[in-house]
Amino acid sequence: MSPAFGAMEVEHYSKGVLLEPFVHQVGGHSCVLRFNDKTICKPLIQREHQFYETLPTEMRKFTPQYEGVVSVSFEEDEDGNLCLIAYPLNGDHDNLENLDNSDCEPKSKLLRWTNKKTMLLENEKISKEWVRQHRKEEKMKSHKLEEEFEWLKKSEVLYYTVEKKGNVTSQFKHHNPWSMKCHQQQLQRMKENAKHRNQYKFILLENLTSRYEVPCVLDLKMGTRQHGDDASEEKKANQIRKCQQSTSAVIGVRVCGMQVYQAGTGQLMFMNKYHGRKLSVQGFKEALYQFFHNGKYLRRELFESVIKKLTELKSVLEKQESYRFYSSSLLIIYDGKERQEVAVDSDPEDLEDLSEESSDESAGAYAYKPTASTVDVRMIDFAHTTCKYYGEDSVVHEGQDTGYVFGLQNLIDIIKEIRDESSE
Repeated sequence: MSPAFGAMEVEHYSKGVLLEPFVHQVGGHSCVLRFNDKTICKPLIQREHQFYETLPTEMRKFTPQYEGVVSVSFEEDEDGNLCLIAYPLNGDHDNLENLDNSDCEPKSKLLRWTNKKTMLLENEKISKEWVRQHRKEEKMKSHKLEEEFEWLKKSEVLYYTVEKKGNVTSQFKHHNPWSMKCHQQQLQRMKENAKHRNQYKFILLENLTSRYEVPCVLDLKMGTRQHGDDASEEKKANQIRKCQQSTSAVIGVRVCGMQVYQAGTGQLMFMNKYHGRKLSVQGFKEALYQFFHNGKYLRRELFESVIKKLTELKSVLEKQESYRFYSSSLLIIYDGKERQEVAVDSDPEDLEDLSEESSDESAGAYAYKPTASTVDVRMIDFAHTTCKYYGEDSVVHEGQDTGYVFGLQNLIDIIKEIRDESSE
């Protein structure tokens, strides 16, 4: 084990990038980490890596941008504090230097975090005595946090109040329970393997939430089949059972996770995959409605953009010969924080567009109105993807991924139903 980190140890990490938890992860089981504001990273799985490197051009607008591979080191001190640092792969420092790291922590600081919670920032001027005292105080608080986290893991739908002061995003930075769960599991695995392995390959991907102040994220598990061709009989049976007992078998899509901002109460709502598996088709529809509802009114202005992008994606996938996207997810993302203001007394046409729900009589000459916000639709998670171009695969499929396309069409139809019913 490494000794306690102090001023001398900080310099050792000056050429690496300190990784933080990625707090907008709402589904999946692989740990996702924040490299910087615009980039995330996750453990490299060879099949997923191959997918990104051979991605058809027409699919690139519907997947995160692939930005390369890094080597991640794991350290633990005698107090059990863990730290993950990304380095250029094989000493190729250009790999990191070419990325925009302007928003990363200064090199004089070291972000420390444990498998329980975020810890502290240290710099070269902080004495080891101060660090020890700070850790002692942190540990005195840890019992309450551990109890809260145990409750979080058992809860499938949660609400958190978002503080209005400061940057909204930073206020709920440590509240996403699914992100916390994935980090705990990943760090525990790395801790158990530390004696045998201390270098891991991670892939760098575009952070799809970076453009949004308060990202509302819906993670949908797509397709009528989830197991890969290489799955064991036990894994295959388990995945088939999950599909049969959820909406996957009926409509080819199920909720895998959700994070949505409730403007009416100033809260964030989180829904995890366990709740998503229990939903009926009607429950799935209600969950979608909830995703597009901000607690005050339905974000109707989002529907056309979402439907358009889903329809375009469906057209692209129908042309993909031999691809099967088993266990892949689809993300729908929009900003829960509406910023655009209109002058109420300056443009009569703008007045006509203001909805009763979004008008704020106390705002004086200005009021918020729902506008055509940017919506993103992206496919993620390709650890079990296959196609005939993967020469080592023993099973070769022909034609389109009908299960995925089936799910997309049903998703489009249900969103259209919500749109039409809300306008009646």
